[in-house]
Amino acid sequence: MYRLVIQAPEIATQNLKQLARLSGAHSIEAIHQQAFRLQGADISNEEAVADFCESNQLDFAFIPEDTRVQDIGLVVMDMDSTLITIECIDEIADMQGIKAEVSAITASAMRGEIDFKESLTRRVALLAGLDESALERVYTERLKLMPGAEIMLKGFHDAGAKTLLISGGFTFFTEKLQAKLGLTRTIANVLEIENGKLTGKVIGDIVDAERKKSELIKYRAELGLSIDQVVAMGDGANDLPMLKEAGFGVACHAKPLVQREAPYCINQVGLDGVLNYFI
Repeated sequence: MYRLVIQAPEIATQNLKQLARLSGAHSIEAIHQQAFRLQGADISNEEAVADFCESNQLDFAFIPEDTRVQDIGLVVMDMDSTLITIECIDEIADMQGIKAEVSAITASAMRGEIDFKESLTRRVALLAGLDESALERVYTERLKLMPGAEIMLKGFHDAGAKTLLISGGFTFFTEKLQAKLGLTRTIANVLEIENGKLTGKVIGDIVDAERKKSELIKYRAELGLSIDQVVAMGDGANDLPMLKEAGFGVACHAKPLVQREAPYCINQVGLDGVLNYFI
């Protein structure tokens, strides 16, 4: 059997009762004011539950009843628009006065319309000549964690899970976030800088969808974990292969393509909603 986790800023009691009827759940328990678990739910009724939740702006997840937070050994995250609220490259471009141009390429890549490697190469090339101090300005002035990020990370870390932040963004930001948040491991692209200015190039291989997937698989094997002991979170098309390699692949405030294909979705609540699946 499963527990059906329902989350939203406001949840009407009658909606919980209707979901219990739809799912065949035998009890309703509060996790907190914005999250409830319905015990004994039948996943065969998932389509009806999904339709009801979409109509009433509720997040839902069917989680095996015997899965607890202590069972999760690895949490893998995308950075831009997942762990943090911004797309770093778009904000760097704003320092160059070309945010609209770069943002359009970013959005197209995240929707899966153009190849990620090609899109990143094109975007980084537009940054040539920008002073490296712009990176620090983006970090200090614009970068904010996604709501619920610190609660989510503390919950998984306290339970013993390792964390991997893997990004098609840049090491300048992932390394600072690793130090700030106590992340176990980070992987991202390295911007080439010469004489204090961006050259418009990336050093080494670009972190794309295939690399995200392969790094998850490698770390999972290194830790001796099963697929059901892994959580992955992302928002863009280049996160999908990674999400599908996790037992719990969560589309977080994601693009429509990703929401359609990801096993789980969070739209109404913050990243702490992922932790609520398991507590």
